[in-house]
Amino acid sequence: MKSLLLTFALLWSASVSFAQNPLLEADFRQSAEKFTALLYHLDQSYVDSVDTEELVESAIVKVLAELDPHSVYIPAKDVLKANEGLEGNFEGIGIQFNILRDTITVVSPISGGPSEKLGIMAGDKIVSIEGENVAGIGITNNDVAEKLRGDKGTKVNIAVQRRGAREPLDFEITRDKIPIFSLDAAYMASDKVGYIKLNRFAKTTMREFHEAVAKLKKEGMEDLILDLQGNGGGLLETSIKLADQFLKNKELIVYTEGRNYPRREANAGDTGDFLEGRLVVLIDDGSASASEIVAGAVQDWDRGLVIGRRSFGKGLVQRPVQLPDGSVVRLTTQKYFTPSGRCIQKPYDEGVQAYYREKFERYEKGELWSLDSLYMPDSLKYFTDKKRVVYGGGGIIPDIFVPVDTSYNAKLNSDLIRRGVMNSFAITYANANRKKLLRAYPNVKSYKAEFDIEPVIEELKIYAANEEVEWDDEGYEKAKVMIDGRLKALIARSLWDYSAYFEVFNPYWKTYRTALEVLEKDTYSTYNLAKTEF
Repeated sequence: MKSLLLTFALLWSASVSFAQNPLLEADFRQSAEKFTALLYHLDQSYVDSVDTEELVESAIVKVLAELDPHSVYIPAKDVLKANEGLEGNFEGIGIQFNILRDTITVVSPISGGPSEKLGIMAGDKIVSIEGENVAGIGITNNDVAEKLRGDKGTKVNIAVQRRGAREPLDFEITRDKIPIFSLDAAYMASDKVGYIKLNRFAKTTMREFHEAVAKLKKEGMEDLILDLQGNGGGLLETSIKLADQFLKNKELIVYTEGRNYPRREANAGDTGDFLEGRLVVLIDDGSASASEIVAGAVQDWDRGLVIGRRSFGKGLVQRPVQLPDGSVVRLTTQKYFTPSGRCIQKPYDEGVQAYYREKFERYEKGELWSLDSLYMPDSLKYFTDKKRVVYGGGGIIPDIFVPVDTSYNAKLNSDLIRRGVMNSFAITYANANRKKLLRAYPNVKSYKAEFDIEPVIEELKIYAANEEVEWDDEGYEKAKVMIDGRLKALIARSLWDYSAYFEVFNPYWKTYRTALEVLEKDTYSTYNLAKTEF
């Protein structure tokens, strides 16, 4: 009843405020008062009891769904969690985990976190939390987060089963701030080419990027592959700062406009970390929003080559609007445009479901294999600084198109991944052979060059059979490159870190190989770019 009264109080005060505000249109005031009156009569007269709070929440969600796909409602209880990825940290015990065979399995402790400091290791299986059994009970990822996350300074007791230990090991962990890294990998792809992969645009992204560039320059980096594949975006401000690292002083990065927001431009300064050197940006259909701002600016100024497949096509800017109860609406207020004037937002006039389904329709239409299936009218044609043709109206189209690798979708490969078999086997294998492997391969470079995955595949076959995944030799031959590469990379991740995974697995991907070939065989210089030789 208390929450119901609070709801009406908020709505009543809002309606009074609307009625007294002379700047609001009369029909707007009438609509607000109409909705408040309806809720009042539902509470007073409806045949059954009504959860008004739930009705209001549902109404807000449905109203926003009628506007565009990216205006969203976040209930008050979920606001902090929703912002974690952009803030760059959360509070908890600091582990990366998977649920394997209905058991919480530590993939790796987060570097510098409380779990690592206490000696929790990759492969440890968490069997109880606060004395309560959590193995074999159908626990979910959300359940794990609720039990292990908590305020900094609070404690949680867990028991882990470790390979070689007869009894579970007990740990009392004091929760702390845990960083969420936006940089997945940074390493030298060849003697002169550096590679950096970003998974989001957050508050900590630029610090991570600066550190990575400084490290790679010390190792001899002259050219850079920036991997934004699968990067769904994040903070607009961070995307501007990242694009600024590559562009000359005063070059336009992006501009935004909205019905009640005048044009606002963001321009590059003169202190970028990578103003010299050749640049390649990798994108795919999972690259969205902030990723498209960076790729679009690089492409429009002919600063580098964009390689991969057409990006998602999100060109809308959201502004957080706080509601009286602490909930938040991320409301679309502007569209953004690349320097050439492109709005890369794809159409959304057929509704939210059709909007997100479009990404999968690209597969059905054949776009993932050939750009010839993509019709772009002259009305969407724009020109870069050096007069190369680019298109707006639905994502960034790459300068060099790379078709999708169909072997990735082979049934055996899909079953091994979907059922968690390859991941759990890699952890098990790495833990059983950790000392031997690290003696033989003291670093990722030696492991990548010398470790033979073929004998390990035979062990994977046996493991898969025990997990009720049928091994298909013909299917294995079809997907051999993907299966061998992923398994080798997953073992590397268990031995070292997430960056090792990409360093080992990337060469198995055609988009990555194409980027290296363009730089090393100097195909780069055949494009009419601003900088081709240094």
